[in-house]
This record gives sequence, C-alpha cells and structure tokens, in this order.
Amino acid sequence: MDNDSLLRKLNLPEDLKKLNDFELNQLCIEIREVLIETISQTGGHLASNLGMVELTVAIHTVFDSPQDRILFDVGHQCYTHKLLTGRLEQFSSLRQENGISGFPKSKENIHDAFISGHAGNAISAACGIAAAKRLNGEEGKVLAIVGDGSFTNGLTFEGMNNTGKAAENLIVILNDNEMSISKNVGALAKYLAKIRSRPSYFNAKDRAHRILDHMPLLGDPIEKLLIRGKTTFKELLYHSNYFEAFGFTYLGPVDGHDLSRLKNVLLRAKALKEPVFIHVDTVKGKGFASAEENPGAFHGIAQMDLSGKYTTTSSCETFSTCFGQCLLELADKDDRICAITAAMKYATGLNFFYKKYKERFFDVGIAEEHGVTFAAGLATGGKLPVFAVYSTFLQRAYDEVLHDAAIEQTHIVLAVDRAGIVGDDGETHQGLFDVAFLSSIPGITIFSPFTYAELQLTLKEALYNTPGVVAVRYPRGSQGLYADTFESSIEYTHLSDSKDSNLLVITYGREFSEVLLARDKSTEKFDILKLTKITPIPPECVTMAKGYQHILFIEEGIQNGSVAEHFHTLLAKNGYTGSFTIKAVDNCFVTQASVSSSIRNVGLDSDSIVEYIKQESLR
Repeated sequence: MDNDSLLRKLNLPEDLKKLNDFELNQLCIEIREVLIETISQTGGHLASNLGMVELTVAIHTVFDSPQDRILFDVGHQCYTHKLLTGRLEQFSSLRQENGISGFPKSKENIHDAFISGHAGNAISAACGIAAAKRLNGEEGKVLAIVGDGSFTNGLTFEGMNNTGKAAENLIVILNDNEMSISKNVGALAKYLAKIRSRPSYFNAKDRAHRILDHMPLLGDPIEKLLIRGKTTFKELLYHSNYFEAFGFTYLGPVDGHDLSRLKNVLLRAKALKEPVFIHVDTVKGKGFASAEENPGAFHGIAQMDLSGKYTTTSSCETFSTCFGQCLLELADKDDRICAITAAMKYATGLNFFYKKYKERFFDVGIAEEHGVTFAAGLATGGKLPVFAVYSTFLQRAYDEVLHDAAIEQTHIVLAVDRAGIVGDDGETHQGLFDVAFLSSIPGITIFSPFTYAELQLTLKEALYNTPGVVAVRYPRGSQGLYADTFESSIEYTHLSDSKDSNLLVITYGREFSEVLLARDKSTEKFDILKLTKITPIPPECVTMAKGYQHILFIEEGIQNGSVAEHFHTLLAKNGYTGSFTIKAVDNCFVTQASVSSSIRNVGLDSDSIVEYIKQESLR
C-alpha cells in the first residue's frame, strides 16, 4: 500500500464522512488488501473480516465513535474497525507478542467498547452500556454487531429478551453470513435462510422507505406509522417477524457489500428512538477467492502465501486429529458412541466422525451449556457421549457439568482440546482454568495425556472403565519432545535418576517435555513423577512423594485450584514435613504471544526449571 492511499492519508474515522461512495468503495479495496497481506504474515481470522469490510466502513461513516459505542460479537470480526480507528501502523503486530490484539480491548483503544473473545456477550453488554448512557444523560447510540453464529448462543437471547423499549438507543446488527466457524445449525439458521429466500416484501419495504426519505415533512410521520402498523400486511404474508417479537424495529435484509444501501439503512436506524434490529447479509471471505470457496478453512488461519497456501510447516497430526481418528475407530466397534461439538467439528477433529456417522454426530452450535446437558441426556438414554470442546469454551458450561451430569454421576466424556497455553489469541482463549474449575467438582476424573498413545489409552479408559464425568485434556498442536521415549501410562510414570536423589519434580501433560529437557541441561540429580491421571490423584503417588525431602511441582495451569495445591493438601494430611514448591501460572491472564514465548514468559520453560532445581538443591 503506497503513501497516497486513502487509508494512509485520511484522519480516521472522522474523515470518512467527507468521502463519496466511489471513494468509500476504493477504501474498502485498500482495506481488503491490507487484511490479506497482513493476516497472511501474522495468521488470524481472515474470512470473517473480509466479509465485514463494507459494513464496518458504513458504520464508521454514519456514526461517531467513541460517542456512539460499537461492540463486536464475536470480537474477531473487528479488524477493519481497528484499521479505521488509528491502528494502521500497528496492524503488522496483530496477534503478536506486545502487539495489538485480534479482539476488541478497551485498554488498547478508546474505540473498543467491550472485550469479546467468546460468542454471545455483545447484546447484554450493549444493553448495559445503553442503560448507563440513558441514566447519565449522554447522547449517542450503542451498536452490537453480532454474527449469526452467536445467535445459537443462549446469552444472546437473554440479552434480546431484556431489551425491549428500555434501550431506545440500541441498534443490533445481525451479520448473517450463514457461518459461525462451521456451517450454522438449528432452527434460527433455517429461519434466517427463509428470510433471505423471500426478498420481495423486504425490497418493497426498502423502496418505500427511500421514497419517504425524500419527503421530509410527510415522510417521517408516515414512516413511523408504517413501522408501528407492522402487524397487518406483513403478518398476513409471512406471519410475524421473530425479532420484532422482542420489541425491535426490524430493518432488512440488506446487502452487506452495498455501501449505499448500508448507509441508508444505518441512517434510518440512527433516526429512530427505539431499539432497532438490522439484518445484513454478507459473504464470508469476500474478495479472496480461496476464502469465499471454503470459508470454514479460512476462518482462523496460520501464515500463508497470497495464493492461499500455508507457508508454516507443522506435523499433519495433532492431538485434535489423533483424538478424532481414535474416536472414529472406537465408534466403528461400538454404536453407542456419539460425538458432540459446539460449531467446531473441523477444529476439534470430529470431521472424521461426521463423515462416517452423521446420525450419531451432533453439532449444537455455539451452545456449550446445551452441549453438556444434551450429552447427559444421551447418557441417560444409554449412549456413550463424547463432547469435544476447547478448554476456554468449556468455562461457559461449568454449572451444567456440575448440576446436570456430576450430581447423579452421569457418564459423559469431555474431550478438552486446547488445554494449557494456546498462544496468539491471548487472554480470551488460554486453556489455563479447566483443571481448577473441573477438579472442584466431586466425583470427576481428569486425565492429561502426554502423547498420542496416552490420548488413545485414556480415551478408552474414560469411555469404558471410569464412571461419572470424565475429562481428557490435551494441548493445541503436536506431541512434544521425548514422546517416543516412554511407555504410555493411564495413571503415572515414575523416573528415578538415582537412589540418593532427595528431590522429586512432579508434572503432567505438555510440561513433561520441559522437565525432561531441564533434566538433560541440569547438573543436579532429581527424580520425576509424571501424572497422567491428575484428578483424583492416585494414592500411591502421594505415598511415593512422601519419601522425598524436597518436592517441586511444575504445572501449566493457573495456581489457584491447581493439581499442585491438591497434591500438597494430600501430603500435609499424610504428615509430610519436607519442602513443597509450586511453579505454575501466577493468578493472572496470560497475554498473546507464541506458545513457546508464553511458556517462557510465565517461567515454565526448561531453562527456568533448571534454575528452580538449582534453588531447591541449595535448601
């Protein structure tokens, strides 16, 4: 992009109002070029942002941020917003260590109204901001731009249900691209498709509005009368509009790539003194052929060249694909096994299962709470349900795990993907809390395999030999160093360096690689206890640990509620009097960086462990 480009020359977002439609469309072309060029280098959410360009430009042209507050749901569709609010020069640092976030962050920029890394929160937050504006006597609208995938989430409807006339300065914009990450599911997706397929009424309504816009004296009162009389002609033709039943004035559907129409409908919404719902149709991946053809594959991407081919090299097998293939093999032999995903069949490796056993595969949409309780229902009916879900998204379903499954020891398996540090997505997506919140639930069992072989072993153990709620958690990416060195274990592995060692290092999961690497680097002698079953802790592990004068527990998880704390409590109950040191993630939110950098930043890399061991040896 040269220095004469609009994106570089303009004082944004203020100067957008000075541009004509031709110039605005030229700006959209420039924005797409920056998005494709930058995301191909940094990785990130490409397809969803390419579909949001015209809509975001139109919003910033019509409204006045930050007086008008703009929220995104899910927040990964905010890249154009960032380019239009003073972050062009920083954009090359997107999702990089010490760079700008891939999500809205109010601490990063005044134009970012509210954080949104998980789906469903924008309407509720917007309702609160709108209410605060009204109570404070402040001017300005509050806009919630919500992807259609977020409308499979219960929190979205809780927000809608509590809006009504109380939020007259609220505008909800549905970004309808028929996708979340995978293809949208459920009754609402079918309803939106029905609206898209019958444009005749809505086109006629749009023409009427444009005619009335040119009749300023008579147009406004007539338009309001037509809006309030919406229960006549339209209801006879199409029955009632779903969104108007929540107290919104419905406008749309509107072509999300037609700037002129977008500006007109936004101006109309801005003039109304009541909650407005705007339905915008967009194309996910717009302007990049590969992403338009396969938007799911280009939802969140690694580095690639501009042809759409990935440039980063990695093993084709990951924990996710290993899990998916193993579950499929088990399902071949057992027709009780059912697979559940929350709109992420490809990311969690369940695409293998889906292709072969569609009738036993259930995509519940972005509805983790429903997914857990649905699994409990399947189990009650005699099935063996496996719910594959990211650690960060399982947080949303804590009550359902506790109340709907654990109390009656209903047998469900949680395949907890992306456990531990995940890297570039930052605070909203780290998988550092699942052990703490799951281990607080009575009767639960948690496995944390180190290798693919242990993942296969523990998945079978979870399905056939472990009662109640069972979680099998595994990290993002591939198995680490030393994966082929040790035999798999269901409960634990004890490595004794020498009979004279008085230091025991305990760990589990991916951190075992770092501990083994530290052993190779260190001049000190120590033994290692690798846990595979981390909750409940095997009693023989506590007995074994009591024999050591010093214990160092290394854990890739938040310290409060950690396995280390539980282990320490058990030792204390059994009369242990030696030293016990915990090195885990301090009680903080870990910011964006690569996985390796993040592990180093929190002090869980092999070099840091060598230093901890040296300190222990000096005690």
